[in-house]
Amino acid sequence: MKIHKFIVLLAYIIFLMLPIVWLVTMSFRAVDGIHAGFSLFPREFSVANYIAIFTDPVWYNGYLNSMTYVVLNTLISVILALPAAYAFSRYRFPGGKHLFFWLLVGRMAPTVVFVGPFYQLYSALGLFGTPLAVALAHCLFSIPLAVWILEGFMSGVPREIDETARMDGYRFPRFFIRIFVPLIAGGIGVTAFFCFMFSWGELLLATNLSAAAAKPIAAVMTLATSGSGYEPGLVAAGAVLTIVPGAIAIWFVRNHIARGFALGRV
Repeated sequence: MKIHKFIVLLAYIIFLMLPIVWLVTMSFRAVDGIHAGFSLFPREFSVANYIAIFTDPVWYNGYLNSMTYVVLNTLISVILALPAAYAFSRYRFPGGKHLFFWLLVGRMAPTVVFVGPFYQLYSALGLFGTPLAVALAHCLFSIPLAVWILEGFMSGVPREIDETARMDGYRFPRFFIRIFVPLIAGGIGVTAFFCFMFSWGELLLATNLSAAAAKPIAAVMTLATSGSGYEPGLVAAGAVLTIVPGAIAIWFVRNHIARGFALGRV
C-alpha cells in the first residue's frame, strides 16, 4: 500500500474512532474533571461511574432487560426466517417475487406508527410490559430483514446438494438441520448479528411497550440526563457498556459480513 493511501486510511480511522475514544475517556472522569475543559485523556482516572452502574439495580436491571428481549427477538427471528428463506430460494410460486418485496415494506414505515396498535394488542393479551412484548414487536422488523439476508446465502448453495440428499433417503427436516443449516452457518451468524443490533439500538418501541421495572438500558440512560441533573460521566459509562455487546457480536461475524456485502444482502 502506498504511503499516501495509508495516511488517508489512518486519518479516516482516527476520525471514526475519535468520538468513541472521547466517550471512553469521559467515562473514567469525575464530574469536576469533565467540566474542567476538553482533554482527550483524563487527568484523574476514576471508575466511580462504572461502580455506580454495577451497584445500582436500576442500571444493571436495564442491561438484563435489554439482553432478554434482544436475545428473544434474535432467536425468534432467525428460527422463523430459516424455512421462509429456504422457500424463497428453492421454490417458484405465483407472486413469489412480489411477496418477497412486500416483506420489506414494513421496514419502510417509522416505528412510531406501530406503538398504538401494539399497545392495544398487548394490553388485550396481557403481554404489555414484558420483554416478550418488545421482542415480538421487534420481530415485525427483524424477520423480513432476516429472510432477505438468509435467502441470499441459501441461493449460493448448489441445488444439487438438495437432490443428492433426497436420493440418499434424507427426509427434509433431517436434511435441513444436519446438512443445509451448517452450510449457511456464516449467513445465520450475520443475520443474528443484524437482528441483535436492530433490537439493541431500538428505543421507541422498547420504551413504550415495557413497564417501569422492565425498561431497557437506553431508557435508563435518559434518567441520568433528567431529574436530579445531567451526569455526563455516568451517561458515558453507560454508553460504553452498551457498545460492548455489539463489539463482541461483530468480532465473531466480521468475516461473514464481508461475504454478505459480496452477495449484496448486507
